[in-house]
Amino acid sequence: MANIAVARIKREFKEVVKSEEVKSFEISVELTNDTYTELKGEIAGPPDTPYEGGKYQLEIKIPETYPFNPPKVRFITKIWHPNISSVTGAICLDILKDQWAAAMTLRTVLISLQALLGAAEPDDPQDAVVAKQYKENRAMFEKTARHWAYAYAGASNRDPDLIEKLKQAVSMGFEENRARTALSTCNWDVERAAEQLLS
Repeated sequence: MANIAVARIKREFKEVVKSEEVKSFEISVELTNDTYTELKGEIAGPPDTPYEGGKYQLEIKIPETYPFNPPKVRFITKIWHPNISSVTGAICLDILKDQWAAAMTLRTVLISLQALLGAAEPDDPQDAVVAKQYKENRAMFEKTARHWAYAYAGASNRDPDLIEKLKQAVSMGFEENRARTALSTCNWDVERAAEQLLS
């Protein structure tokens, strides 16, 4: 990795680790190797969003061309959000693509990702199915996002109705994560989800 990239990311890493502001947002970052090319981030679901109470793990890869190119970031923790793939964790956020500027930092990226959880952009989606639900049935979207926060990110807001529907699908012989995804895409209609899983 180029010296400029290493020096820069070391400085930014320390800035995030020591920042009281970042801590107050419940954002953290740690190294996964000694070369500063891979980091693991964690952001808390913001208050008053369906993600509240959840902890979301991020994979952050620093390219050799950093800071002239953005870090590659994806969600490791599964999440139901229009701008984040519910399958791969890929993120659609302009500053991670064409709106990146060399003056931006790791701190900017982490805070922007947390802000994205509270301000979805359904017209520029990464996950078309989630974006469609967000636009057409906002209440169902919020219920589903809360359920995923409970199931994958450790949030405590359990919805007994959705848990029951998930149990029904699992009792038909479907694996839990596949059943949850099918139910989520079918607005928690058990019959439609079963048809989708069998097709």
